[in-house]
Amino acid sequence: MKKIFSLVLMLLFMFTVGCGSAANTDAKTNKEEVKVTNKLQNKKVLVAYFSATGTTKKAAAALAKATNADLFEIVPEQPYTSEDLNYRNNSSRSCKEHADGSIRPAIKTKVADMKKYDVVFVGYPIWWGMAPNIMKTFVESYDFSGKTMVAFCTVYSSGFGFSDSELKALTPKAKWLQGEDLTNGDASAFVAKLKF
Repeated sequence: MKKIFSLVLMLLFMFTVGCGSAANTDAKTNKEEVKVTNKLQNKKVLVAYFSATGTTKKAAAALAKATNADLFEIVPEQPYTSEDLNYRNNSSRSCKEHADGSIRPAIKTKVADMKKYDVVFVGYPIWWGMAPNIMKTFVESYDFSGKTMVAFCTVYSSGFGFSDSELKALTPKAKWLQGEDLTNGDASAFVAKLKF
């Protein structure tokens, strides 16, 4: 009887601790969501992203949800095939684009009214430690003067690093905030840290 009583007490303790942890996690998430909502109040936000394999698309969707933003996919006129993305083949399209930073892959569609956005998040996969050239095409297609911009990326092995440096150089009249790798990250926590 004592064993059964001890077992019941132990299970009750474990359940209580588990529920407390879940409540703490929920409370932290709610605080971050409130911070994000307050920071972006009265701001029109766009999340623009290029995704070659779908990983960046997932991160962009989470970020758009966290910031109540419009979502825009940067779609290349000529889609990338798996052979185009073969970084082991120096003749592949992505390797050629990396080797020649002046290449600007064409984009299929345009943002209807970029002027209305105050904050623009730009997302991309990391290719050789940098944003792919199609992101240069994107930032050169609009006037970002006076806008707040934030890069986010998804990675296979390297981190965020200075992957947005070329994009910043192409948009000197924009205010850039510190970007982050969102491969496995929490979009709300990322935005909560930003100082708009």
